[in-house]
Amino acid sequence: MKARPRPVTGQWTALVLAAGRGPDDPMARAFGVSHKCLVEVGGMPMLARVLATLRAHPAITRIAVSIEDQALVEQAIGPLPDEVFVIPSKSSAATSAAAVLESAALEHPVLLTTADHVLLQPAMLDHFFAQSTVFPADLTVALARAETILAAYPDTRRTFLRFGPDRVSGCNLFGLMTPRALQAITFWQAVERNRKRPWRLVAAFGAAPLIRYGLGRLDLETAFRLGSQRLGLAARAVIMPFAEAAIDVDKPDDKALCEVILQARSGAVD
Repeated sequence: MKARPRPVTGQWTALVLAAGRGPDDPMARAFGVSHKCLVEVGGMPMLARVLATLRAHPAITRIAVSIEDQALVEQAIGPLPDEVFVIPSKSSAATSAAAVLESAALEHPVLLTTADHVLLQPAMLDHFFAQSTVFPADLTVALARAETILAAYPDTRRTFLRFGPDRVSGCNLFGLMTPRALQAITFWQAVERNRKRPWRLVAAFGAAPLIRYGLGRLDLETAFRLGSQRLGLAARAVIMPFAEAAIDVDKPDDKALCEVILQARSGAVD
């Protein structure tokens, strides 16, 4: 694939997906809040933790929060700081992300993450930003290897995708490096419901990748090459050396684990 000029990478903008999942969201219902992002982890709403980390990073200039109502963000963090603004969410995460990108509310490169990424740390962002700009790309996707995750947290339950010898888990960090990344978001809209079903995700890229995947012959590099061809852009994986980068809060067990990790971090700082 022909190399494209790198985008300007000195400053990033960020998009945090924080919309609720309706009245039946199990996490919100379990902890008595209207939105999952308002569930407290370690004494702080999840959304507040993520925004604090993003605001503290010197490479991030502006932060958009995709959520139903600005009042929900203010409930989590108080009055909005100058660099944070709200864009009303749409019917799904993919549709919300597409709407923000289509509106040109954020300049590229854009960091896309989620409000339940409570273990996000500056070192993770440093690594992801640096690796996202090593080679020209329209889209970068953070992944952590199963070996990295299970060595640190052998009892955690993650969704792993197997590519040849590699098993990886998503880290809810995406680098939308150029406007062309919108093509990937559009594709995401079509397959969003299958994000936890590896076979159906791979099948969306065509019969040949599905057969190779089934035979265990679709390695990670080939998967991204074929995916790039299918989407008409340059996509690249960024392997994260942090087990915590792949741990978000989808269920009560995740919340409990994250609180243990945050407590250990606090003790290390003290």
